[in-house]
Amino acid sequence: MEDAYAKSVAEVLDAFGVDQTKGLSDSQVEKNARLYGKNVLPQEESTPFWKLVLKQFDDLLVKILIAAAVISFLLARMNGETGLSAFLEPSVIFMILAANAAVGVITETNAEKALEELRAYQADIATVLRNGCFSILPASELVPGDIVEVGVGCKVPADMRMVEMLSHQLRVDQAILTGESCSVAKELESTPAMNAVYQDKTNILFSGTVVVAGRARAIVIGVGFNTAMGSIRDAMLRTEDEATPLKKKLDEFGTFLAKVIAGICILVWVVNIGHFRDPSHGGFVRGAIHYFKVAVALAVAAIPEGLPAVVTTCLALGTKRMARLNAIVRSLPSVETLGCTTVICSDKTGTLTTNMMSVSKVCVVRSVHQRPMTDEYSISGTTFAPDGFIYDAGGLQSEFPPQSPCLLHLAMCSALCNESTLQYNPDKKSYEKIGESTEVALRVLVEKVGLPGFDSMPSALNMLTKHERASYCNRYWENQFRKISVLEFSRDRKMMSVLCSRKHQEIMFSKGAPESIMARCTHILCNDDGSSVPLTMDIRNELEARFQSFAGKDTLRCLALALKRMPAGQQSICYGDEANLTFIGLVGMLDPPREEVWDAIHSCMSAGIRVIVVTGDNKSTAESLCRQIGAFEHLNDFAGYSYTASEFEGLPPLERTNALQRMVLFSRVEPSHKKMLVEALQTHNEVVAMTGDGVNDAPALKKADIGIAMGSGTAVAKSASDMVLADDNFATIVAAVAEGRAIYNNTKQFIRYMISSNIGEVVCIFLAAVLGMPDTLIPVQLLWVNLVTDGLPATAIGFNKPDGNIMTVKPRKVNEAVVSGWLFFRYLVIGAYVGLATIAGFVWWFVYSENGPRLPYSELVNFDSCSTRQTSYPCSIFEDRHPSTVSMTVLVVVEMFNALNNLSENQSLLVIHPWSNLWLVGSIILTMLLHVAVLYIEPLSALFSVSPLSWVEWKIVLYLSFPSIFDNGFAIIQFIGGLRLRLLVLPLRLQDVDVLAVCFPCTLQAAGNGCKYQWNRLN
Repeated sequence: MEDAYAKSVAEVLDAFGVDQTKGLSDSQVEKNARLYGKNVLPQEESTPFWKLVLKQFDDLLVKILIAAAVISFLLARMNGETGLSAFLEPSVIFMILAANAAVGVITETNAEKALEELRAYQADIATVLRNGCFSILPASELVPGDIVEVGVGCKVPADMRMVEMLSHQLRVDQAILTGESCSVAKELESTPAMNAVYQDKTNILFSGTVVVAGRARAIVIGVGFNTAMGSIRDAMLRTEDEATPLKKKLDEFGTFLAKVIAGICILVWVVNIGHFRDPSHGGFVRGAIHYFKVAVALAVAAIPEGLPAVVTTCLALGTKRMARLNAIVRSLPSVETLGCTTVICSDKTGTLTTNMMSVSKVCVVRSVHQRPMTDEYSISGTTFAPDGFIYDAGGLQSEFPPQSPCLLHLAMCSALCNESTLQYNPDKKSYEKIGESTEVALRVLVEKVGLPGFDSMPSALNMLTKHERASYCNRYWENQFRKISVLEFSRDRKMMSVLCSRKHQEIMFSKGAPESIMARCTHILCNDDGSSVPLTMDIRNELEARFQSFAGKDTLRCLALALKRMPAGQQSICYGDEANLTFIGLVGMLDPPREEVWDAIHSCMSAGIRVIVVTGDNKSTAESLCRQIGAFEHLNDFAGYSYTASEFEGLPPLERTNALQRMVLFSRVEPSHKKMLVEALQTHNEVVAMTGDGVNDAPALKKADIGIAMGSGTAVAKSASDMVLADDNFATIVAAVAEGRAIYNNTKQFIRYMISSNIGEVVCIFLAAVLGMPDTLIPVQLLWVNLVTDGLPATAIGFNKPDGNIMTVKPRKVNEAVVSGWLFFRYLVIGAYVGLATIAGFVWWFVYSENGPRLPYSELVNFDSCSTRQTSYPCSIFEDRHPSTVSMTVLVVVEMFNALNNLSENQSLLVIHPWSNLWLVGSIILTMLLHVAVLYIEPLSALFSVSPLSWVEWKIVLYLSFPSIFDNGFAIIQFIGGLRLRLLVLPLRLQDVDVLAVCFPCTLQAAGNGCKYQWNRLN
């Protein structure tokens, strides 16, 4: 029944055909059970494990790698290879892919837990009226039409319409559904509001919420998926996980790279069709297979197998750093997503505020003989901790607050007219409340006022343990006075009173809404001398003005406190006694903003990130908070910046689009509005981070580009999120954004590093195949370079220090490619040098090395016809391991120098020195030690088909590799009439022959990141 909130009690009872005094009959229960189903959230079928596994391999680059591994194995078997040599390359590739698949499966399995954890918010049992008798039944057996009784501490078992109040009031904590900071009073009257949101439905008890005060009966109107909790479940099911910006860009780049690889492989195979019949291959078919194997090796060389592992490792390292900032990452890709966030939709309560109601101002009457007649005190401290000071209107700290009669009696009244508890939790190392937040705020005020009697009281209280200190002053007053009778709060009176006795003297303390208390006061307590004087109209008007200032301008939640001396021996009080009261004072309290939020908001503004405050609270309260935290800075008129959910929904499409671009505050929202806001922002190409802590936030958290749950929030919110804030602090989000930007920059650097390295390998194999040379590198050597010598430095690049201006630049665009066309060309040039240097090392050993055969170059490129003609050298020389060892070592060393040029995207080695990233220096040293071990330790050298190098060979390796260390690769940047780039073509003398070595740039940072260099001049 969707409109039960708008109907009267009688209409709802008639709709279900139920007698309020008897409940449903057995036949009605059976009929309704068939009609509406069980009161449980149906369990969704989870994705089969095998489908999750297969999904991880649904990637073009991964498929190419799998195909390359299978083909490599088949070709090895066809060539008669057995044992480790046949299985090594395929096994390594499959192990890498399996590790990446495992990470993906674990991530997706965690995401499905959010739906299961919704069940924890369903009640287990319910007190139900059937056939005229009450009985306790499993909540799952409830059907629409059942009459259910609820009381303090009960979890509401289904969506229900109030039909009878059994106490003065009923208050429900529905924060998990609406995010409201205070409990909500429920009533019997129908709600006439059009397009009513959950907060407007004050006669509905929502499934999963908790009764905190009072007792009532209600009729079930919705069960299972037809409840508010069920609608959240449906919204979560309808929400599909969005790929992160980095994942999208890596996928796009992977597709582009796959096309390039496929083209090059086909080109190599086609170019060598003429060599298929060469005698060395033993026939056309074997020649075709040989060059097909070369093409496969080319694919293995081009695909950065270690890239997924390095990306995962870098993100994991980022999560550790973020954990130290109290940001716990549940989904690794979300680390990077933070870096391009353009809008943060932040929950108000608990994120921007402390979610700890605190008294911030107190107003008392100083004297009727002076102007102004009232005194105002401000109270410091924004948490439940009993730490804080009391300041007078001049800003001076009150050394001994209990010496002020009004503050002393305020403390008495706050301690005695109170049903809450304040305690210290040693496990969480924080003070916690039990009961209403407003009453706990009064308890904390009592502790800040202190006790009368001796001057050393403030310092004496600080000597107590935190457990003793939590309620020391409150317990003192509770021991001094004996409670005799209590008049509970009721909606019509809007106040509560308690009768206390001390030393045969009876006093009634009262607290409540200022208008209710002041209407019943005839006297006031003066703060100057503690005297009680009649309440005149002038004093009443001044107190009214202060109340309006507190509640209006400061948007404080106000309570007034009063007392009355009662006849000796009186043992009970009634409503009639709540008259002729003596006014003590007015207290204003609020859920205070966190101290660090102001700076965090301004950091977001500097970084080009818009903050939208999203709350279920009313508009005026939320606007006041926005003023305090600086979100409305420089704004006098909030029109166009502040909207309630109803106002926003009522806007025409064009105005709604404009509102989305300016919105700062979104108030009076329910779960569907949060998700709607996220979707609307995403359609405008915004990258949205959404915070939340309740069950109501789960759909929006799941839909957002990055969902951020509070550490103190519900398990459902945490499971649906990508990141959890351990300290519930908005400032932590901003720190995490800075970390996310740094991680993306580093990720981009090591991706570029690996790409340029792999292009070098492709150039090497491609040129060797086109020129007709022997294989410069075999597949197992390529795997070694890709996995170890690429992997370690690439991972270490993830430790690069962030640039100093990281939070003063605008977020990068979502469609910004990780490797743009210009950058890809730039790294093609770098890769060309790497490939040329590798080929040069191979040629040098055959043609010029004293330890080599010193063949003419023509003999080298015609090696495949060696067996068909007379030669002065054995044909087995082409199977020597030295030349490929020199090539492999050149490739490794030149990539180490190239790694040093990736310390920063925008600054060169002249600005950022290598020791700024000691992890990178260490990884380079470790990589070289591993490579030396492969060269000189016998089992390893045989496995990788390499041999030890002589000192002369090492010198050639360094000659060929070292030029890449220079910034811009020997590019001379001259600032003459503007930036221009010249490349030096350097003649490098190897033995007695001049070999033209073109030193292409390894980095082009010094001229600025976006410069397009002129390549029109080679000297």
